[in-house]
Amino acid sequence: MSDRAMMPDSGDAARVRHLAELDECEIGIEKLVAGGDGMGRFGGLPIFVPCAAPGDRLRVRVVERRRRYARAEILEILVAGGGRRSPPCPHFSRCGGCDLQHLEDEIQTDLKVDAARETLRYIGGLSLPATQRVLRGAPWGYRLRTQLHLEEGEGAPQVGYYERGSHRLVAIESCPVLAPPLEHFVVGLSGRLRDNIPSRLDVALGDDGALTCAPTIDDLPRGEVISRVDGRSYVYDARTFFQSHRDLLGDLIRTVVSAATGTCAYDLYAGVGLFSLALAERYERVVAVEGDRNAARYLRKNTRLARLANIEVVGASVEVAVKTLPAAVERIIVDPPRAGLGFRVRSDIFDRRARHLTYVSCHPAVLARDLKHLCRIYTLCELVFLDLFPQTGHIEVVAQLQLNEK
Repeated sequence: MSDRAMMPDSGDAARVRHLAELDECEIGIEKLVAGGDGMGRFGGLPIFVPCAAPGDRLRVRVVERRRRYARAEILEILVAGGGRRSPPCPHFSRCGGCDLQHLEDEIQTDLKVDAARETLRYIGGLSLPATQRVLRGAPWGYRLRTQLHLEEGEGAPQVGYYERGSHRLVAIESCPVLAPPLEHFVVGLSGRLRDNIPSRLDVALGDDGALTCAPTIDDLPRGEVISRVDGRSYVYDARTFFQSHRDLLGDLIRTVVSAATGTCAYDLYAGVGLFSLALAERYERVVAVEGDRNAARYLRKNTRLARLANIEVVGASVEVAVKTLPAAVERIIVDPPRAGLGFRVRSDIFDRRARHLTYVSCHPAVLARDLKHLCRIYTLCELVFLDLFPQTGHIEVVAQLQLNEK
């Protein structure tokens, strides 16, 4: 069937009919979109394809149909786009841990930043500021933590990650994005496991090479690890979130906290205190809010170890604590989970009208949604893109906002 014969008619109903008939097709990949997929079009219909590269000419099979777009998998690379390479990891073709190993390291960040900017403009309707920076770190051997999946196997347990787009386990023999001591531990883990293995295992690496695992298993390391950044020490365990790129932790803290000083700052979703400790060096009082009980425990511990008496730890959900914030506060930092700010939290922050608001996000589409609301009263002054997740489609974005003058 020719391309012309398969062109969709106008209107959504025609698109749905067209999608139902479409199985395989040939497309060119125009760009990378937020999340790491390549995007091409067939008959005007957007088709998103994992492991694609801008400039590719592909034969693809449609695997998911939606009202206004489709998803597909690569059947054949007819023409390879610029920047394509053979993935360095032998597991990349199946493993869902990485998205972009098929692209040269030096162009991955640029493509992700372009996709994030487009998302902020398209979803948020935002005018992007003149001040923008891009920060990069080592593209390999950078991860300080990982979440593994485990299954019983013939002879020995299987250790690895889920296959891309499924819950089938891909057993691994190497993982070059992990810091070398962590990779060495993961590769040898199968031989250390006994009966009654968990389905999931979190592992974290400290500065001194110490490792910790959760849940607790006999013969595996447990307890706490320490990461030292810019002269500050952070203690945590494998159950607790901590940023994983060992080269960029200092850059992230300095970018978020910035050079601002003042009387009082609020750190919402504070975790173990990554930003709170630095804020306390620049503000007379810091209120750090963390709803996860284990993270809040380490937040208190890190505050004590740093001997910072000007940090008040609030062990409560942000949804509850934000209602107690006074109006017209000087500074609020938010570093929410991937889902972003819930509507009520976003509205409560909007109502507080902090003079300086910093938003840290790993999901550009969610950030765009939230900034669309907040920028009714704020000016977006600066954007910083940090590639905390090389070889994946994710990128961290720090947005600095100032309250508009009346």
